[in-house]
Amino acid sequence: MLASNLLDPEHLIKVFGLLGIFAIVFAESGLLIGFFLPGDSLLFTAGAISAGVFANTNGPLKGIEFNYFVVVLGVFIAAVAGDQAGYVFGLKVGPSLFRRPNSRFFKHEHLEKAQGFFDSHGPKAIILARFVPIVRTFTPIVAGAGKMRYSTFVRYNVVGGFLWGVGITTLGYFFGQIPVVRDNIEVALIGIVLFSLLPVLFEVVRHRRQANGSQADAAG
Repeated sequence: MLASNLLDPEHLIKVFGLLGIFAIVFAESGLLIGFFLPGDSLLFTAGAISAGVFANTNGPLKGIEFNYFVVVLGVFIAAVAGDQAGYVFGLKVGPSLFRRPNSRFFKHEHLEKAQGFFDSHGPKAIILARFVPIVRTFTPIVAGAGKMRYSTFVRYNVVGGFLWGVGITTLGYFFGQIPVVRDNIEVALIGIVLFSLLPVLFEVVRHRRQANGSQADAAG
């Protein structure tokens, strides 16, 4: 029951409110314990609330209202700050993190997945990882552990925090007002998670085409 509540954006917003949204975004962006939190669906729901979608419903979010500009500003700051914390943690802990035993909130497979993602995409991984659950939590930690140049990390972190935090919230604000979306919010939340993966899919396809082109040139 507790696990399902932690994955339910409506329950999280009802219990923790706006400050809770910011705290969850911060945790999911760079703290090891935040990898399981529903960042994408939480942002979309917060955006829909800002548009007044749930104001007159009988659901758990009835009567809850947010200011759109307060939400996107707070989410942006929390997302960037979360990645900064993850980077500093990775920088301080370094290689010892890879020797850390598995625990309830830490799995080597998550760290290795983020490492592979980072190795494949370079600095752009800081932006792309924002749209991949679990990977977005561990990528800034990997960047810090690998001693990625700080100024480079900050630039990509700010861009990624804006595209993800402000972008997904804004999608919720506008699309949440569409009747078919409002009346089928659970389906819409699944759709937004899938939609958020499109930038990563595009980058993977482009990367593979470049790799195949390089192999063809070498063979020729």
